[in-house]
Amino acid sequence: QVQLVESGGGLVQAGGSLRLSCAVSGRTFGSYAMGWFRQAPGKEREFVASVSWGGYSTYYVDSVKGRFTISRDNAKNTVYLQMNSLKPEDTAVYYCAADRVWRTGPYYGMDYWGKGTLVTVSS
Repeated sequence: QVQLVESGGGLVQAGGSLRLSCAVSGRTFGSYAMGWFRQAPGKEREFVASVSWGGYSTYYVDSVKGRFTISRDNAKNTVYLQMNSLKPEDTAVYYCAADRVWRTGPYYGMDYWGKGTLVTVSS
């Protein structure tokens, strides 16, 4: 069983930065593609970014391109989401997820999900 625990959320002013982390249990972290998703109040869950097993390929939703960076450290079983130039519309609960298949696009049927961390961006 794979467990994912997000951290790093909080309150930040517009224009600020946050780095989210997702620690993944298990010895097979390197065999999972990882993704970040978010869900704003009253809205559907939205794909944000994903990274391939070795970290060499990434994919982003258009609204965060140039502002967010996904990365992973397979030695630490951790995936990160660096968020810069934050906007109030980035306010959401952010979830990380793991899947054995790497896809060059949004995929909501990921195998494993964390419980989320709240990011609030004030204007």
